[in-house]
Amino acid sequence: MEVQAERRRLLDAEGGDEDPSGLMSEQDAYLSKVKNGKLYLATLASVLGPMSFGFVLGYSSPAIPELARIDDPRLRLDSVQASWFGSIVTVGAAAGGLLGGWMVEKVGRKLSLMFCALPFVFGFTVIIAAQSVWMLYLGRVLTGLASGVTSLVVPLYISEMAHERVRGTLGSCVQLMVVLGILGVYLAGLYLDWRWLAICSSIPPTLMMVCMCFMPETPRFLLSQGKRREAEEALRFLRGPDAPVEWECARIEDACDEQGSSFQMSDLKDPGVYKPLIIGIMLMIFQQMTGINAIMFYAENIFEQAHFKESDLASVIVGLIQVVFTAVAALIMDRAGRKVLLVISGVAMAISTTAFGVYFYLMSKFHSAGGEEPHADLSGLALASMAVFITGFALGWGPIPWLVMSEIFPIKARGFASAVCVLSNWSMAFLVTKNFQDMMNLLTSAGTFWLFASMCTVNIIFTIAFIPETKGKTLEQIEATFRGTSGP
Repeated sequence: MEVQAERRRLLDAEGGDEDPSGLMSEQDAYLSKVKNGKLYLATLASVLGPMSFGFVLGYSSPAIPELARIDDPRLRLDSVQASWFGSIVTVGAAAGGLLGGWMVEKVGRKLSLMFCALPFVFGFTVIIAAQSVWMLYLGRVLTGLASGVTSLVVPLYISEMAHERVRGTLGSCVQLMVVLGILGVYLAGLYLDWRWLAICSSIPPTLMMVCMCFMPETPRFLLSQGKRREAEEALRFLRGPDAPVEWECARIEDACDEQGSSFQMSDLKDPGVYKPLIIGIMLMIFQQMTGINAIMFYAENIFEQAHFKESDLASVIVGLIQVVFTAVAALIMDRAGRKVLLVISGVAMAISTTAFGVYFYLMSKFHSAGGEEPHADLSGLALASMAVFITGFALGWGPIPWLVMSEIFPIKARGFASAVCVLSNWSMAFLVTKNFQDMMNLLTSAGTFWLFASMCTVNIIFTIAFIPETKGKTLEQIEATFRGTSGP
């Protein structure tokens, strides 16, 4: 059969040691016939999930000050309850990561995404109808659960649909929509009370569920289930009518055949599984150890401590900076590469957290010297540090760990390995956000930020030493790099 012969020739070229320029010209010829319109549409539908999870993350910032001074004593939060209200989301999200890892293998990427709209909407409904603090907690756990599933499924869905020329940009849209959601909830929080805010937050997941009805399952999942015809139809939808999708289908199919059937724990001995898994886990741990979630959850409190009068407006400015620079990262991701952006990001965050530590150290000196009013330049230092930190995070350590997680795992281990990474991320997020206030008390504010700075320095070294560049490679080529069957 003609397609089979073509497939054999292409795969021999890919696997051989000779110069792979023949393959690249085939690849370029194929990609030149690809139309991306429907791919962008499918990405837009799926990233409504990360937008929902941005609403969940940002919700506590405007809601906590309101719930701390509410008239109803059943709903009033003291400082300990406020800390739980902010951080309990991460407990639900860690569980959601495990659930998502199981769901993507059992029911597929598309259905997993549609199902996770339910706990989003149900969780916000519980918050709207809350009669006690425990109902507020339950609503936060449910929305956290949905956030965990979303943070696993959407990067996978996008990376398995997108081709290598746009995968970095589309994969970065996950983080872009998270920060858009956070900004949206900060802005809405200026005008709406906490109940109306919860109603608004239910809109993106509802839209996502409706839009995903019209989108395809990923071709790689369909092929791993032996559904060749459906996979070709999905590719035809995503690549346009002119692209010879049998070519791409054959390459994915061969990678699936080579791997064998389903994931077994014994596969963890395979360097093609354990190497990317260790890199994925470390990326997630380092992402949280930069202190980002602590800074975002307590943005308003940090600004109050920094003596900014309009602390809620300051949070909106933070959200705006994040959106702008995450969009910049998305635009340059496939040109600059993942590794360069991670290093630049780490350096910016190390400098800014060190400066934040200096700010809090000098503030404590002013207070101990008799509480005189500190110089205005110090407030400027705090604002500049926050701006540089958020910019740095948005350029690299925000979007890239999720993007790399979706690129580096072999298809049969993708559900399990992604679940372990998401669990690592959200467990670290919980530890950092829950203990942030205690760390500030124990190490002082300055010491806490200097600890974050030292972690940023360590993650720069880790990036340079261990993280491979995935820019411009197909998922199958990245997989082969870890297995050692072809060069990077």
